[in-house]
Amino acid sequence: MNECYYDRRMDFFYNRTKTDTADEWTGPQLIGVLCFGTFFCLFIFISNSLVIAAVVKNKRFHFPFYYLLANLAAADFFAGIAYVFLMFNTGPVSKTLTVNRWFLRQGLLDTSLTASLVNLLVIAVERHMSIMRMKIHSNLTKKRVTFLIISIWAIAIFMGAVPTLGWNCLCDINVCSSLAPIYSRSYLVFWSVLNLVVFFIMVVVYIRIYMYVQRKTNVLSSHTSGSISRRRTPVKLMKTVMTVLGAFVVCWTPGLVVLLLDGLNCTNCGIQNVKRWFLLLALLNSVMNPIIYSYKDDEMWATMKRMICCSSEDKSQERRSSRIPSTVLCRSTDISGHYIEDGIIQGTICGKGDLGDKGNS
Repeated sequence: MNECYYDRRMDFFYNRTKTDTADEWTGPQLIGVLCFGTFFCLFIFISNSLVIAAVVKNKRFHFPFYYLLANLAAADFFAGIAYVFLMFNTGPVSKTLTVNRWFLRQGLLDTSLTASLVNLLVIAVERHMSIMRMKIHSNLTKKRVTFLIISIWAIAIFMGAVPTLGWNCLCDINVCSSLAPIYSRSYLVFWSVLNLVVFFIMVVVYIRIYMYVQRKTNVLSSHTSGSISRRRTPVKLMKTVMTVLGAFVVCWTPGLVVLLLDGLNCTNCGIQNVKRWFLLLALLNSVMNPIIYSYKDDEMWATMKRMICCSSEDKSQERRSSRIPSTVLCRSTDISGHYIEDGIIQGTICGKGDLGDKGNS
């Protein structure tokens, strides 16, 4: 029977992987990581708090898409907390950690990153369902959205706790990974491949949305005079989709590939030299999400500016705009362009009905 090492400090496992954490985290590298990390965390806390507050405050955001957007902001906020905990429990301190504390450190990171990833997938599926049914918002009820949000966090917490529950190498140190000294290499392969598959599914969903919208735009354009807004809509959509996909590819793929290589026991890949930078790159996605999914929405940005400024003029303007009939707020001289830009890309709320109802209003 194999011997288990639950009572060992982390220095035992780090020494086995020949990782000198004290030398790696000194000098300019340590200063750079801490500076970037501190900036990222501050921005994550502030920006995602504003997104959540805007969704709660503005009744125009009380729809499934924005509930999921607020949950994404909550996941990114949690990522900031996980990274703060990491900064105080890394470098030379890593070797002094107990096994349970190290599991907590990594579990927080895995939970936060998984929650962001799964939430992004759910948002993509929600947008896909809405667009294919030619509706601005999906038919998801509040109960179903609540169930989805609970499920997202249940999956994230489970994935973060799997190594603690037993899928580790504490009783078989010969299968320990290099980047995560008490994680089993098989778990790293499983976790990285699973996330890459989810990433691929999300890419397919967004490509399908883009192709469908482009096809519908071409059909509508052939039966209309072809305004400037309609001609520019496919370009705007392509830029937005490419921004979303490009940010995700840049921020996630390198780290997942490194984890996969470590799980496959690639000893000549130099993964120890890039691990901390790829972690920062993955966390950068939590910084970019509020910009990509929220600040491109004029209504969201205006709501956050009003909360920041807190001026009486803005408050009175908000009260006046709330009394404007919905038919005026949602006027659609160019239905196709308005639907594609606001309903698909930004998800701007202009009504509760589908496109056909909107055109007949």
